[in-house]
Amino acid sequence: MTTFVVVLHVLFATFLVLFILLHRGTGGGLSDMFGGGGGSLGGSVVVEKNLDRLTVGAAVGMIITSILLVRWL
Repeated sequence: MTTFVVVLHVLFATFLVLFILLHRGTGGGLSDMFGGGGGSLGGSVVVEKNLDRLTVGAAVGMIITSILLVRWL
């Protein structure tokens, strides 16, 4: 069971880093490469909103797996 939680923890950490890098910063960020910038204003707002949700989900998942790992190790 511990191995499964460690694998989940690594996946959440990887996704969290990727999602943070995809966010639009003051200079545009990597999200411009994937359609986050330019285009219509409504589209980019929706992309950022969904990216925010994914980032929060990955962060919550990482927190939960961190707590589980601390209790088991």
